[in-house]
Amino acid sequence: MKKQPDIKTKDQSWFYSKKVKDHFFSPKKFLKDGEKFKADGVGTVGSPACGDMMKFWIKIDKKENKIKDCRWRTFGCASAIASTSALAEMITEDGGMKIEKALKIKPQDIINRLNGLPAIKVHCSILGDQALRAAIEDYNSHKR
Repeated sequence: MKKQPDIKTKDQSWFYSKKVKDHFFSPKKFLKDGEKFKADGVGTVGSPACGDMMKFWIKIDKKENKIKDCRWRTFGCASAIASTSALAEMITEDGGMKIEKALKIKPQDIINRLNGLPAIKVHCSILGDQALRAAIEDYNSHKR
């Protein structure tokens, strides 16, 4: 069997934008093994049995009704990992994003943040969007 070339070699170009590469190799807000994170809402979408799976944890500033922090884990390709990382960065920068604004994020916003994704990988940004919405829905179902 022929060995596949490493993506870091000079003889093979990286298929994605520099931003995708940055988020893939240095993901933001990734939930590390053993890390404790007390979430107010958790959302899971996808299935590892048939493709990508994403899990998103959010922490809410209840007074300001905004996402102040988050963590995530993704089982999937470079596009899926980069999309989730970019989304996490988007919703937590500048002190956090209001929940109402976060609910307006579309997959295309994530793709734009990454300076594009190949057409065949657009579904990866859709899963990130869905995981965030599921976490917000979970938070809303538990708040008193």
